[in-house]
Amino acid sequence: MADKLKFAFYWNASCGGCEIAVLDIHEKILDVAALADILLWPVAVDFKKHHIRDLPDKHIDVSFINGGTRTSEQREMAELLRRKSKVVVAFGACASLGGIPSLANFHNREEIFQRAYIETPSTDNPKGIFPQVKTALPEGDLELPLFFNHVYRLDQVIAVDYYLPGCPPTPDMIAAAVTAIAGNSLPPAGAVFGGPSTVCDSCKRVKQEKKVKGFHRIHEIIPDPERCLLEQGIICAGSATRDGCGTLCLNANMPCRGCFGPPDGVADQGAKLLSVLSTVVDSNDFGEIEKLIDQIADPAGYLYRFAAASSLLKHKLTGDGKSTVQAAERSQLEVAK
Repeated sequence: MADKLKFAFYWNASCGGCEIAVLDIHEKILDVAALADILLWPVAVDFKKHHIRDLPDKHIDVSFINGGTRTSEQREMAELLRRKSKVVVAFGACASLGGIPSLANFHNREEIFQRAYIETPSTDNPKGIFPQVKTALPEGDLELPLFFNHVYRLDQVIAVDYYLPGCPPTPDMIAAAVTAIAGNSLPPAGAVFGGPSTVCDSCKRVKQEKKVKGFHRIHEIIPDPERCLLEQGIICAGSATRDGCGTLCLNANMPCRGCFGPPDGVADQGAKLLSVLSTVVDSNDFGEIEKLIDQIADPAGYLYRFAAASSLLKHKLTGDGKSTVQAAERSQLEVAK
């Protein structure tokens, strides 16, 4: 049909869950097939880069790009799809916020390579060889993408029109986004598909404004399914996270992880969560508070599980306070924010 929309799906630095989430809309995938021709979906169908490169600019109606940007190849594909698309959607937490891959921003490339290619118990690399962008071989040059010092969310690399958060986005949200596209009823550019408030506001658990003397990891206690998890000493990010997910994790007696990102008006999701945690601590003694903080096994992972690339911290600095983004990488990232 000549009047069908044209969609593209692409996968950058992510786990692949967002790709599967598209299939989780079940029979509604048939509605998508009836609505649009899918011009690119590498996880499902064999497509080549030149197929997209040869399309006229703005030929694709909507590109759904998931994953953060970790390599020059991923940046190249994001820029290509931006050029060929009328609308680009940051699909999922990694594209919208940086996601779990951006927790690596607390380290730089050299530290990551040292761990991956030298220190891991299963690695046998006595010559200390790291991947190179170009390696000369008898058969010709072997080229690999440049591994950036940091993971970037999508709008730090290209201009993004809409954000569909979640790890992964829920089937209902995906269906709602597709319906809005089909009905030409998209919200204003820059909008986030999600609720206007916080997960905490949507949560039905009983809140008694009780303070805690300690924090527990989820496997260490059996939480009361009716009471607020935070008031039971389990770190829950619901008070610092946009709603719209249907409180799925909380309904399963699991704490909110923060995958929908911060609500409107919150500049730093981790700082907001830290502020909330400070209000529930039942102590004014610095030494006691310090011991309580030590109970949190991975503060960065709790506070910035999905939003390290979107935080005010952004990435690791050198000892002199300078950014560890190298010149070659910086020059490749001087594009529309």
